[in-house]
Amino acid sequence: MLRGTELILGVTGSIAAFKALEVLRLLTLEEGAKVTAILTQNATRFVGPLSFSVLSGRPCLTDQFAAEEVRASFIPADAPGRVPIVHIDLAHHADLVVVAPASANLIGKLAAGIADDLLTVTIMATTAPVVLAPAMNNHMWENPIVQANVRRLTEIGYHFVGPVAGDLACGEGPGRLADPAAIVAACRGRIRARSGPLTGKTVLVTAGRTEEPLDPVRSLSNRSSGKMGYAVAAAARDLGARVVLVTGAASVPPPAGVLVLEATTAEAMRERVLSEFEHADALVMAAAVADYRPKAANPEKIRRQSKPLHLELEPTVDILAEAGSRKGGRVLVGFALETGDGGVASAREKLLAKNIDLVVVNQAEEAIGADTNRVMLVDRNGARALPLLPKAEVARAILADVVQRLGGQ
Repeated sequence: MLRGTELILGVTGSIAAFKALEVLRLLTLEEGAKVTAILTQNATRFVGPLSFSVLSGRPCLTDQFAAEEVRASFIPADAPGRVPIVHIDLAHHADLVVVAPASANLIGKLAAGIADDLLTVTIMATTAPVVLAPAMNNHMWENPIVQANVRRLTEIGYHFVGPVAGDLACGEGPGRLADPAAIVAACRGRIRARSGPLTGKTVLVTAGRTEEPLDPVRSLSNRSSGKMGYAVAAAARDLGARVVLVTGAASVPPPAGVLVLEATTAEAMRERVLSEFEHADALVMAAAVADYRPKAANPEKIRRQSKPLHLELEPTVDILAEAGSRKGGRVLVGFALETGDGGVASAREKLLAKNIDLVVVNQAEEAIGADTNRVMLVDRNGARALPLLPKAEVARAILADVVQRLGGQ
């Protein structure tokens, strides 16, 4: 997928900068990409440009004006007689720009339109996809200003991979650079998606399980792993969509290259979904959302007693039905998890009652926790059964239906 492509690898000032060498090794030696590395001045305090030059086979650039002196040796001119400018030529010839690690400073400058060094002016000048792999202190990552900048960049088409939770130089928490292999996978996905059928579309996906608190230490939940919803998010990403993934608890990490929004409870997921829904072209509701929640969560831990414990439950709001009432021209896909017969009839009732386009029927004993799934796709014209398939293939079948419906609008 990346062989022969022209990539720019940006590196900013972070202790995680040494991992950029592994990203570069994977891109060049294993993927066959042609990579030009650009290090910010702060990055050079952590890693040396010579290592990037040796691995890439090209000069590593660190200064906008010094770069002009080596331009002619590796950047072709667009036309005879034109005076090339390094950042313009880099931006023009790039198939993709990836920044790993991307500091809070870089993210803030891009969000504000500040271009004051070679890396930022190159990113501003390119029309190629941009993948950012953040790495920073967990409190910096969670800072509302940084999150607002991330959201701004995501809305205008930048793609994020990570950060992940783990050991940091300053402690532990979300802020660790994503694994180099995941960063490279995100690059492959963005290259693949440039001409995908969902390019320019936004697909909103829900996944995982919600957890309704009983007390500070207990909750009502289910056994959903999140695998199916995450597979749908990855498939939509690979088809070129901007993907917003609203996820509850899950047993697997979310796919790279999508905007991940956490939602622990059914009400939190409802708020997230309805907030993002107005910007979406399609909603795939794969999350296992609780149908009931405790009417009131106990503020203290419920102590063990010898007598029975009675819980009063109340229904949660039906998110898909609420979205269906605001459907407009969007494509809506729901899931129905069954434990017996009658799945198709029940799916048709759900389809009409909630004003949705497609219901994916699956059986609990085959779907929960597994890497495969056997589903029935039910719409207003009938039902189509799929054989037992990997969830990634099931996701592609669902998205093929979404693509067809969006294309018909």
